[in-house]
Amino acid sequence: MVLVCRYPSSPVPRTSDYKGERGKNRRREFREKNDRPQKPSDYSQEPPRHPALRINSKEPFNAEPPRAALISSYVTPIDFFYKRNHGPIPIVDDIERYRVSIDGLVKKPIQLSMADIRKLPKYDVTATLQCAGNRRTAMSKTRTVKGVGWDVAALGNATWGGAKLSDVLELVGISKLTTVTSLGGKHVEFISVDKCKEENGGPYKASIPLGQATNPEADVLLAYEMNGEVLNRDHGYPLRVVVPGVIGARSVKWLDKISIIQEECQGFFMQKDYKMFPPSVNWDNINWSTRRPQMDFPVQCAICSLEDVDYVKQGKITVAGYAVSGGGRGIERVDISVDGGKTWVEAQRHQKGSEPYVSDDMNSDKWAWVLFKSVVEIPGNAEVIAKAVDSAANVQPENVADIWNLRGILNTSWHRVRVRNALQIANSNL
Repeated sequence: MVLVCRYPSSPVPRTSDYKGERGKNRRREFREKNDRPQKPSDYSQEPPRHPALRINSKEPFNAEPPRAALISSYVTPIDFFYKRNHGPIPIVDDIERYRVSIDGLVKKPIQLSMADIRKLPKYDVTATLQCAGNRRTAMSKTRTVKGVGWDVAALGNATWGGAKLSDVLELVGISKLTTVTSLGGKHVEFISVDKCKEENGGPYKASIPLGQATNPEADVLLAYEMNGEVLNRDHGYPLRVVVPGVIGARSVKWLDKISIIQEECQGFFMQKDYKMFPPSVNWDNINWSTRRPQMDFPVQCAICSLEDVDYVKQGKITVAGYAVSGGGRGIERVDISVDGGKTWVEAQRHQKGSEPYVSDDMNSDKWAWVLFKSVVEIPGNAEVIAKAVDSAANVQPENVADIWNLRGILNTSWHRVRVRNALQIANSNL
């Protein structure tokens, strides 16, 4: 995904073209054409990235941090926040001319500058964004799936700063908690500057229900800051959508336009991707229209202190990782087993600082992950497992085969790693 404000030279218009009502329309079209960011056609202007990132795709750039780095802090450093792109990264050359238009089934369409958006009340929301394909690599070991091969770190937890979408929509006459506009609008579509091959060269887009967009408690943001800093290019500069509790594909970056529409977005990533199918569906019998677009992500957890196969000294070790659930649901419990699931112990959970985390407590960040830790006694060789339970009593499924799907999304099965006795390995090599 990429944002670029380029202003190509245009033929000098005739004065007669800009008179009367027709001229008014021509002037608006001219402004929109010249104010709209354009996307680079190649990857020669990509931003710098941290060398420790694990690159899963170079062009377009898709990468995640090492597991241990991911859980080194509650708020993910920007450099270690996963990068998910569908093309070259956009560049905005002139922020003063950048505009976001709001149109569709509204009575008074408008265009907003960054100055206009910054005049609205600013909110800071700590929320975890997770790619729907997180842990896809493990799912592909059961059966081949289609998509970028992600390990367990295609997510990150950031403090996003910006205007609430519910406040922004009031500027076009849509009151808070509205579910249907007077003109019949029921969904809010976000359209990016980013152009995608999946959209046949058109823009990336997605939508959410109007009722969610106009609900202040849903905390949907038009964000211009990330962890107290101005958004960088990889994460949507100058403006992006953040939809907490929902798969990352709906948090559109490099925002160009917001449209109020009657039906949900008909774009590729809403209608022909990011849908959950049963294991029996393959590319020969798939019918995309039989499933709704995926929104909330299910309960998920992963061990980040150990690799898939790790070597440790026999004795006590720390098993640590993250747990998160969509829709604002808290994490009620994280269970750890060192004997393949025969017996379990409950892990400690925390968010900010070292204070114990309480699910759905008013002081907890409801849209954010929970970090867990447990010190356990490891036998010589072991299978270590983590599974989470959210505040609605949803539990991760035991086996990945039961939730296998051809796009490899939402692998939320129990996370398993194998631990080998390092001393035994060393002695066997003598």
